[in-house]
Amino acid sequence: MNTLDRTDLRMLAVLQGEGRITNAELAERVSLSPSACLRRLQRLEADHVISGYAAQIDPQAVGLGLQAFVRVQLSKHESTVVEGFVERVNAWDEVVACHALTGAMDYLLHVYVADLADFSRFLLDHLLNASGVADVNSSFVLRTVKRSPSLPLAHLGGQ
Repeated sequence: MNTLDRTDLRMLAVLQGEGRITNAELAERVSLSPSACLRRLQRLEADHVISGYAAQIDPQAVGLGLQAFVRVQLSKHESTVVEGFVERVNAWDEVVACHALTGAMDYLLHVYVADLADFSRFLLDHLLNASGVADVNSSFVLRTVKRSPSLPLAHLGGQ
């Protein structure tokens, strides 16, 4: 990781909260000239510190009323089984995140669907039909207490 100075960290903090801010506004907020700000921004993008920009969409507004976390255990941990499972997970639009885990379960899937019937279809048609899946355990989200796309940056100093 390249060294990030105080100004880089301030830029990242602003961009995490306001990704559509103009370069001129960003420059003013971090006390840089627009050209210096743009050079820093381009360096942060080229160094993959900034990996992209995206709109945050309200799941309810697009008909995704049910959110679930699904723990998956594979029957075997051979590379072909793991690679096949990972390939299938990447093809399922309902899965917005998949994490390999330590402990009793192998993967944690974050799933968004319209409703319980839609989840049932996902589970029966996709997940339980996937070869190599030995066990599945689902938990439904009742209420989201905190949801933030921003990463903590204080450990890097300068904040």
